[in-house]
Amino acid sequence: MKINFYATLREIVGSRTVEIEHQEGMTVQALLELLFQRYPGLRRELMDEAGNLYPHVHVFINGRDAPYLEQGLATPLSSEDVVNIFPAVGGG
Repeated sequence: MKINFYATLREIVGSRTVEIEHQEGMTVQALLELLFQRYPGLRRELMDEAGNLYPHVHVFINGRDAPYLEQGLATPLSSEDVVNIFPAVGGG
């Protein structure tokens, strides 16, 4: 499974895209935890102390923001899903 990172997150993971072996039953939350294990700096950029995604962070699964999926972060993933992770973006 390919996960695409944008902006400052690329600096943390050292690449635009990383490959993760899809595991049967993997959810969005499980994927994030796996990424946090590999790239510890991601957690502070994506999650608050209670383990919730910051509102200004976006984890898109096939173009849909994960918190708005029917099962939210508990949504199961398939090996064909496209995952894009964006940090807070500002500008003016």
